[in-house]
Amino acid sequence: MIQTNWLQTTTALALVLLFAAACGAPSPTSVPPTAAPATPIPATATPVPAPTARDYVAALSDKIGPRPAGSANEAAAARYIETVFQDAGLTPFTQPFTFSAVITDVGVTLHSANVVAVKPGLSTREGTVSAHYDSVDVGRGADDNASGVAVMLEVATMLKDLQTPYTVRFVAFGAEELDKQGSRLHAAAMTPAEVDNTIVMINLDSLIAGDLTYVYGDAGDRGVLRDWLLDLARREGLDLQTQTGGNPIYPAGTTGDWSDHAPFRDRGIPYAYFEATDWGLGDRDGYTQVDRKLGVDGEIWHTPYDTLAYIDATFPGRVDHHLRLFVTALFTTLTQFELPH
Repeated sequence: MIQTNWLQTTTALALVLLFAAACGAPSPTSVPPTAAPATPIPATATPVPAPTARDYVAALSDKIGPRPAGSANEAAAARYIETVFQDAGLTPFTQPFTFSAVITDVGVTLHSANVVAVKPGLSTREGTVSAHYDSVDVGRGADDNASGVAVMLEVATMLKDLQTPYTVRFVAFGAEELDKQGSRLHAAAMTPAEVDNTIVMINLDSLIAGDLTYVYGDAGDRGVLRDWLLDLARREGLDLQTQTGGNPIYPAGTTGDWSDHAPFRDRGIPYAYFEATDWGLGDRDGYTQVDRKLGVDGEIWHTPYDTLAYIDATFPGRVDHHLRLFVTALFTTLTQFELPH
């Protein structure tokens, strides 16, 4: 350590202070002026777009994957649907059920559930909107039936801050692929008063793969919503039609019993059923969806080709066109369709 005497130290300090004063520098005891506060820069938050039906198809088919009845994936899909209903301002609840089935020649007991959410409307009379969320174990169930669930979820979200003319009961059915277990249970549990209070059941099944977009309903005058939608399509230029009776087993405007509308129709509830397929192909029964050179003999559903990637690559633009059409048709129905007297 180098030591200095007191006189040297004092002299050096005095010279430093005199030099600083001469240069206009502040003394060691000076307080620097307070800086002006910086003007805050407003944050420019980018709004997050609301999920679309395509997003829901991708979530169910690509992220969750195949959803066979009673599987962990089916249960995961049910939880996902509950979450979306909650985001739409609804209060969902489940209808759990157990049933017996035969899988690869082995009898098993399976557990599934329906997911239900009710949106009160201006009238206490109800319209039911449904789509099954299970799938078979091949492919990823994008068309059959993530597509129907996706349209239902987007429309439920669109209605969040709107008043509907009547109450809407959204139902996502489990275990449709095993003899319509969810919809049969739900329809059977309805009391006579609930049946009388239900003006229509709207079913959404397999909406994105087929060549053409259809709406079906009961034969004759009971197909009131089908006819209303066909008139809407003519007025608005929507690409929506019905089957014209090319197969005598199925009268014009109707369809078969292979989806969730059937248990409701059997209870006397009028139905409307949206689907994309091609009744002009194959046996003219609606099973052949596209050219028979594609998929498995023209079928996408229940095959390894039921994936969003295959449908997008094989039919560019079809997924978005079909989803937008069915969202428009369902939203317009739930906001404009007048109650029958």
